[in-house]
Amino acid sequence: MLKPHVYHPHTTTKTLASPLHKPFSHGTALAFLPFNACSSLGKTAKPFKARVVPNKIKAAVDVNLTDDGILTDYTVKGVITVKQTVGGFLSNLGLSRGIDDIQDLLGKSILLEIVSLELDPKTGQEKETIKAYAHRVKQKGDDVTYEAEFKVGQDFGEIGAVVVENEHHKEMFLVEIVLDGLTDPITISCNSWVHSKFDNPQKRVFFPPKSYLPSQTPSGLKRMRKEELQALRGNGVGERKSFERIYDYDVYNDLGDPDSDLKKKRPVLGGNKQFPYPRRCRTGRPRCESDPESETKSNMFYVPRDECFSEVKQLTFSAKTVYSVFHAVVPALQTAIVDKDLGFPYFTAIDQLFNEGVDLPPQEGNNMWREILPRLLKAISDSDNALRFEIPETMERDKFFWFRDEEFARQTLSGINPYALQLVTEWPLKSKLDPAIYGPPESVITKEMVEQQIRGFCSLEEALEQKKLFVLDYHDLLLPYVKKVRQLPGTTLYGSRTLFFLNPDETLRPLAIELTRPPMDGKPQWKEAYRPSWHSSGVWLWRLAKAHVLAHDSGYHQLISHWLRTHCCTEPYIIATNRQLSEMHPIYRLLHPHFRYTMEINALARAYLINADGIIETSFSPGKYSMEICSVAYDLLWRFDHEALPADLISRGMAVEDPDAPHGLRLTIKDYPFANDGLVLWDILKEWVSDYVNHYYPEASLVESDEELQAWWTEIRTVGHGDKKDEPWWPVLKTPQDLIQIVTTITWVTSGHHASVNFGQYTYAGYFPSRPTIARKNMPTEEATERDWEFFMNKPEVLLLLCFPSQIQATTVMAILDVLSNHSPDEEYLGEKSELAWAKDPVIQAAFEKFNGRLMELEGIIDERNANKDLRNRNGAGIVPYEFLKPFSEPGVTGKGVPYSISI
Repeated sequence: MLKPHVYHPHTTTKTLASPLHKPFSHGTALAFLPFNACSSLGKTAKPFKARVVPNKIKAAVDVNLTDDGILTDYTVKGVITVKQTVGGFLSNLGLSRGIDDIQDLLGKSILLEIVSLELDPKTGQEKETIKAYAHRVKQKGDDVTYEAEFKVGQDFGEIGAVVVENEHHKEMFLVEIVLDGLTDPITISCNSWVHSKFDNPQKRVFFPPKSYLPSQTPSGLKRMRKEELQALRGNGVGERKSFERIYDYDVYNDLGDPDSDLKKKRPVLGGNKQFPYPRRCRTGRPRCESDPESETKSNMFYVPRDECFSEVKQLTFSAKTVYSVFHAVVPALQTAIVDKDLGFPYFTAIDQLFNEGVDLPPQEGNNMWREILPRLLKAISDSDNALRFEIPETMERDKFFWFRDEEFARQTLSGINPYALQLVTEWPLKSKLDPAIYGPPESVITKEMVEQQIRGFCSLEEALEQKKLFVLDYHDLLLPYVKKVRQLPGTTLYGSRTLFFLNPDETLRPLAIELTRPPMDGKPQWKEAYRPSWHSSGVWLWRLAKAHVLAHDSGYHQLISHWLRTHCCTEPYIIATNRQLSEMHPIYRLLHPHFRYTMEINALARAYLINADGIIETSFSPGKYSMEICSVAYDLLWRFDHEALPADLISRGMAVEDPDAPHGLRLTIKDYPFANDGLVLWDILKEWVSDYVNHYYPEASLVESDEELQAWWTEIRTVGHGDKKDEPWWPVLKTPQDLIQIVTTITWVTSGHHASVNFGQYTYAGYFPSRPTIARKNMPTEEATERDWEFFMNKPEVLLLLCFPSQIQATTVMAILDVLSNHSPDEEYLGEKSELAWAKDPVIQAAFEKFNGRLMELEGIIDERNANKDLRNRNGAGIVPYEFLKPFSEPGVTGKGVPYSISI
């Protein structure tokens, strides 16, 4: 029963105390009211007799008492906080807003209904909700306060939910609802958009923070729980509207734009055997006239409303900056740099990007460029519109870092793509592609070449046995696309392999680079191996070969390690979680912080980054075939069980299981900064998830009988990643341990994996010769004419500059990477703050505090490792310390900080 603190002006103070469940954040659209139950409001039902105990309570609510002290009903005050937003219904407060102002004045701005936790014991039906209108009472800063009063009958029982209807003509951002006057105030943290009833008559519901498995759902909430999920799933038809919160699946059929130009037609990714791919969120836009398989473009990429970047004023940094770079800065660069193929004539011209900058065209409005790019624009005067790039930390420490072979090797372990290096287990290196199509499979890197470089250490056979040979192998992934890519203007491609040797001090030594062209245009297969050299011609050929490999690695990093394995593969998890797990489900509440803003940033990527003629296609070597290669990689390489960090390391030969070793793994390369720090973070995450899951699932049978949980995992496997639904490696979900491994894998991908490949991008690629995104010239040894060879011999530096990205390609990517490497002021870091639902459960809160404490310890562990002079892959002259997996950070480009989610 709902039992309040009471106050009556003509009686002695009385105590009627019983704690209530605390509330939860977020709600969803419902189409279920009114309830089929008798209301206690205004009824003269049999009264509840309360024993009066003097001087025990605070004055909080008014109650109605009979002359002999019997409680009949009482008043509970609801305080609602709405945030003044950018473009929202409160954006013009103080000015005339017509009908909505009148509604505020009449006290009919927001209609609230409180819902009883249990059914009526007499009828077995849901109790009728108690309604009250909220009226505006004050504004403090951006917070606008509304109040409502509920007359609550003594037989209403505990509050199970609050239903909200927005009576305005525009959506509102609802921050919280506080029901005051109970034993303790109930604070329902909403932080959610509530649509206008004129846009959608479905009402919103917000639940208290107590989590329930489906079988444990209180009787008064069972129907509401099911209908909530039905509303979120939608019916799969029609075009989605911006205010909706519907989660559904579709294939990637919106990357092209054939109606504007048939050259922008792109294949559908997902739902077909040729190009398997994860699913994205369905938008329901019409199909193209010129290609019925493709979806039309529009100015608005739908994502469910609460998945959007926050529009609250102080939280607009991410959305404003990202959108502005795509929408304003890139076109301005294209205007400023007329010749899109123009390269840099000298290396000093590259340095000028950080000193003199690029003059951008004037924009309407004062300080427009400074507002959207405060970090990049270092203005001399108010009239200066030069885009000057910040000097990356790598350049600040060592201007020639990008030139050194040891740095090239070190970055495979400590850079922004630590997911590609593999142990060599067989010799000779050999392709798995069809030799009838692609030529002889054997590598031209020979035993003799290797032993010339490792002489004095060991033989080739000993190096293999001692696990000292490693490879970056992009040969089979890229070779099938070489002919297609070479037909595109301004780019070229090879299949590539790069071989490394592990030195006694745990550093890597590059041994050889192999570049391969398949048989094409009537010519046989061509391939050649390049090695570090002590002769000028060999040195420059090695540098050119390195530029090609770095372009391959940049593409693999951006398309596969970053986009595919984090952003793209996470979207189905988000959709399934919202479709199949109620917001009162404990696993929903565990996962929810890990999904913040991901769908919005993915939609921006589809609109500007991975779309036809977008940033990736125009600035990376594979050009318009980039996303096809991404699909091929998903088909050949991606498997859910290997997304767990320990399994990933084992699959690449970078670790073996060892129960006596830290984390149960023995690393093949002991000084592997990403793996060293990542395994600590993995263990911390897994311990937190284990404590959480074991609390809610003390018995294995609860996992198998959880209908929402089983539907969630089934939908991820068979729909979200449906093109791989028949793979044998999918984990089963029968026990708490199964659930712990699945959830830890998902949370690792959104936090540690993404942070390790994202927030260091400007640090390592901001000076683009370190990681060029494209190679534009073939090697001079590949069927070069006498004139080509003469040019190389006379001007090798110029050939390298011509191979590098053009000015427009380089500056565009640099601007994008600066923004993508940025932590916004509203970033939510892993384990930094407890969710309300966690904090209200003492067991979960204790587990969270342990989680937070271990993350703080990891900060110190990483600092200690970076100071260790024996760890040469993270400590040395000019070397940037490895901090990508330090949990916390200040805003900006810091090269550290692990957010919960893929929020940028």
